[in-house]
Amino acid sequence: MHMTPRAMNTTQREHLTIALAAMVLIVRAGQAPAATESQPTSRADAACEYFTIQVTDRQTGRGVPLVELRTTNSMRCWTDSNGIVAFHEPGLMNRDVFFFVESHGYSFPKDGFGFNGVRLKTTPGASATIQIDRLNIAERLYRVTGEGIYRDSILTGWPVPLQNPVLNGQVMGQDSVDTCIYHGRLFWLWGDTGRPSYPLGHFAMAGATSDLPGHGGLDPAIGVNLDYFVDKDGFSRPMCPLKEPGLVWLDGLLTVPDKEGRERMVAKYARLKSLDEILERGLAAFNDATRVFEPVIRGDPNFLPCPDFGHAMPVNIDGRPCYYFAIPFPLTVRMRVEARWDDVTDPNRYEVLTALQPDSARENAPYRWVRFGDLTARNASTKARIAGALKREKENVCLYDVESGKKVTPHGGSVYFNAYRHKWVMIFVQQWGESSFLGEVWYAEADTPVGPWAYARKIATHNKYSYYNPKHHPYFDQAGGRVIFFEGTYSYGFSGSEETATPRYDYNQILYRLNLDDPRLVLPTAVYRVRKGQNDEDYLLRGALAEAGRWDSVESVAFYAIEPNRTADGLTAVYVQKVPAGSHRTVRLTTEPPEPSAKPLFLALPAVGEQNKNARIVLLYEYRHAGSGQYLYCTELQLQKEGWKREEKPLCRVWRAPLGPLLFDAKAQPAQIH
Repeated sequence: MHMTPRAMNTTQREHLTIALAAMVLIVRAGQAPAATESQPTSRADAACEYFTIQVTDRQTGRGVPLVELRTTNSMRCWTDSNGIVAFHEPGLMNRDVFFFVESHGYSFPKDGFGFNGVRLKTTPGASATIQIDRLNIAERLYRVTGEGIYRDSILTGWPVPLQNPVLNGQVMGQDSVDTCIYHGRLFWLWGDTGRPSYPLGHFAMAGATSDLPGHGGLDPAIGVNLDYFVDKDGFSRPMCPLKEPGLVWLDGLLTVPDKEGRERMVAKYARLKSLDEILERGLAAFNDATRVFEPVIRGDPNFLPCPDFGHAMPVNIDGRPCYYFAIPFPLTVRMRVEARWDDVTDPNRYEVLTALQPDSARENAPYRWVRFGDLTARNASTKARIAGALKREKENVCLYDVESGKKVTPHGGSVYFNAYRHKWVMIFVQQWGESSFLGEVWYAEADTPVGPWAYARKIATHNKYSYYNPKHHPYFDQAGGRVIFFEGTYSYGFSGSEETATPRYDYNQILYRLNLDDPRLVLPTAVYRVRKGQNDEDYLLRGALAEAGRWDSVESVAFYAIEPNRTADGLTAVYVQKVPAGSHRTVRLTTEPPEPSAKPLFLALPAVGEQNKNARIVLLYEYRHAGSGQYLYCTELQLQKEGWKREEKPLCRVWRAPLGPLLFDAKAQPAQIH
C-alpha cells in the first residue's frame, strides 16, 4: 500500500524533527542522558531554532540548490533542493553575519569592496531571501539521489514533495544513470552506490522504479519518488550480482519482446577488475521473478563492437523498429540493432557505421552500416583489431563552440529526437573544459541521429568540479518538447579534490531543466549542396530536403546558417532566386527578396559589420560559371575550378562546414519511447 506524499512527508518530518530537537537539548545541557530521557518538541518549536535563508533564481523566483553560503570564518552551508539553508550556530545568532554567496553557473553582485555576499540578521525563527542571477542557460532544479535532499527544508518546516526527502534506500551516493520504460513504469539504474554504515557500498548496479508523469508520478520539475530495490537491511541491493569477483557496470538499457512475446529488458554488462582492466563483457536480461539482471550471453573484452553502449534510443528504419546507441568517449551515434530478441542478444547482428569493409576491413571507404559479424567474419581473433579500428574512427570526433569557434570534445552524454526542434538533440559533457576537466555541459543539434554534428553551445558549467555522463530524460519532456530535463553525476572525481567535495551533493545525481526556445540556444544548421540535373546545384535545409525526398542527391554540407524561423539579433535574410542560365533556370542566392511574399532560405550574418574573432565564421562568396551561367556558393576565397569567376563582394557571413566525412542517416525516423 502506497502512502500519500502528504502523509509520508508529515510523518517523516515529525520524527526527524523530534530527534534533532532532542539533540539540541543534549548539547545545551552539556551532558548525554539516555535517549528515553529526552523530551520531544514540536516541529514548529524546532524550526524556531533556525534562521531560514532561501536562495532563489532572480529570473524564476524558484529556490536554487547547491548554493554555498560562507561566513567570514569559513563556515560553509549549502542550500538543499528547495534552496534552503537552516542556519543555527551558537555565537552567531541574533547578530549581523556576512555570507559570501557562490554557486556553479550563478552569480551574486559584488559590494563596494568587491565581496560577493550579503549581511543578514540571524534571528531564530525569522527568514531571509537572497536572489542570485543565473548565468547558465540550463536551470538547476534539485538533487535526485543521496542523503539530505531536503534536509534544511525539514529542519525549518518547509513543505517538501518527496515521500523520502532525507534518506531513500540508505543511498548516500550514486554514479551515472541509465533508464528505460519497463512494464509501464520508469526503470532506473545507477553505478557504484554508497551506504551510511561503511565507506564501501556495492558495485553491481543499483536500481529503482518510479511512476511516469501523468500516470501517478510527480511533475519532473518538482521531483521523482524513487522506489529502490533493497536488501533485507533496507539498503539498495545489487541489480546484477555475478558469482565471479569484480565491479559490474550495465549500460545500453532497452526493452524488446522475447520469442514468447513478453516484454524483456536487456543491457550490456561489463565485469571489471579495476577501472583499467576489463575481465568480460556480455549481454544480460532482467528476470522478473528474481528481480535481477542475469547474463544471457557472456564473452571476452572484445565480445562486442563497442566497449560502451551508452544510451539506447528508439528509431524506425523503413518501418522496422531499431535501437541506435549514443556511444560515449567521445560521444557519437555509430551503432544500432534491430529491436528483435534474436538480434539484440546476438553481438554479431549489431551494426556499426564505419568506413571499414567486410572483406578486408580496409579504411577510407564510404561510411555505411555493416554488421559486426560480417566485419569480423565471425572470427574471434579479428575482433580486437576491428574494435581498435572502430575506436580510431571515433577519436577525431569534435564539435565547435558556436561562440568562440574552438573545438569541443564530447565525452559522455545522450542523443534523442526532440519534437519541438524537429531535430536530434545531444546533451554532453566536454572533456578538457575551461572551468573543469569534466564539468561543462553542452547542447547540440543534428538533422539525423548520426549527424551531421557541427556546432554546440554551453548550457551549464561546474567550476573545478565534474558533472559527467549527463542524460536527457525524453519521457519528461514538456510543452511538446520545448522544455527538456537532464541529470548527471556531480562529483569531485576527475576535476577536483576530496578536500573540496560538496557535503551531501558529492557523487550524486542533479537534475537540470532546459528551455529550448531560449534565444541563447540558437545554433546554425546545415545548408546542403544538392545535385539538380546533370550540372546544376540547389541549396536546401533539412525540412525541404526531406519533403522533396532528395537526401540521395546530397553532395555535401556547403556551410552552416541559421534557420529562417529562428530569431537572433543582427542577422540578414538570404533568399533563393531562379534566374535564366542558357536553356534552363538556375538557383541564385540573394539578400534581396525576389518578390514581396518570398520567404528566406536561411539567415546569416551581414557581410559588412563587426568582425568576429570566431575563426569558424567566414565569408560566403558567389561564383558564376562563364560558360553555363550557373551559380555556386562556397566559403573559399579562390575556387580551384576552371571557368568559375568570383563576385567581388561577399554575399554574407556563415559558419564553416567541418572537414571530414559527411555522416547522416536519412532513413532514421524517430520512434515513440515506450
